[in-house]
Amino acid sequence: MSSSKTSWLLGTLLISILCFVSWKHSIIDVRGAFLLVGRGLLLLGLSTLMLSYFYPRLRSLFSSNTRSTSEYSEDEEAKQRQKQAREELQEKHSEKAFSYQESVLRPRQESSMRKKEERFYRMTGEAWKLTEGEQLGEGESLGQRAQEDVDGTPNQEAVRRRKLPESATRLHPKLEVPPQKRVVVLPEEPAEDAEGVVRVALRCPSGRTIHRRFLKSDSSSVLLDWLLKTGYHPAIYTLCTTYPRQPLVIGKDISMGDAGILTHTVLNVEVKDPSTT
Repeated sequence: MSSSKTSWLLGTLLISILCFVSWKHSIIDVRGAFLLVGRGLLLLGLSTLMLSYFYPRLRSLFSSNTRSTSEYSEDEEAKQRQKQAREELQEKHSEKAFSYQESVLRPRQESSMRKKEERFYRMTGEAWKLTEGEQLGEGESLGQRAQEDVDGTPNQEAVRRRKLPESATRLHPKLEVPPQKRVVVLPEEPAEDAEGVVRVALRCPSGRTIHRRFLKSDSSSVLLDWLLKTGYHPAIYTLCTTYPRQPLVIGKDISMGDAGILTHTVLNVEVKDPSTT
């Protein structure tokens, strides 16, 4: 705004001086002087208008270019500083992790491996592997070595003097051969219309009922084999009659008929009373 006022004042002053000089020296007449003043004022107004319109835009354009360039350079510098700071921080973390692994983790792993190795050798009876041992002939005098040469070869004496662990010199007792498991084999199930056939049903504690056919002449101990085969061990469970409720007398020399199984019979599988065993 101040620049436009200054230009107006300068323009008016120049035109006034030009008109005065022209009129004084009679270069132009009065009419020409007025026309010249009007044209000068018009030209001055147009130049001022154009200057007031284009000058702020040109100024803002150049200032924005310089500002964007400076901001871009500042952003690049900030990014470089951030990248350098991240790299330094990462390097510090790597050094800390390496020192922690060397000073804490590795000794801890080595100690754990030594403990596992010691436990393994003690379990396998080879604890002598954990000792450093002694060299053959260490701590022996010349007289003892001469006596060894007389008594036998150095290898034999070394074997005699070698300090072996007790587990290596102790005679292990002979292991007893475990008894072979008895294979439960039930007699072949007879046909329904065979002579002397009885049908036996077992009521299990789980709620299921198992049926099978036997002959009256079969041994009553077959019932215990059948009980074992169904998953109930005779040492824990027993067979009882339904009514009257009492344990069934079973034996190898007692047949089904002698045990009281003459017709179709239902037996209960019950847990043995500890007082009766």
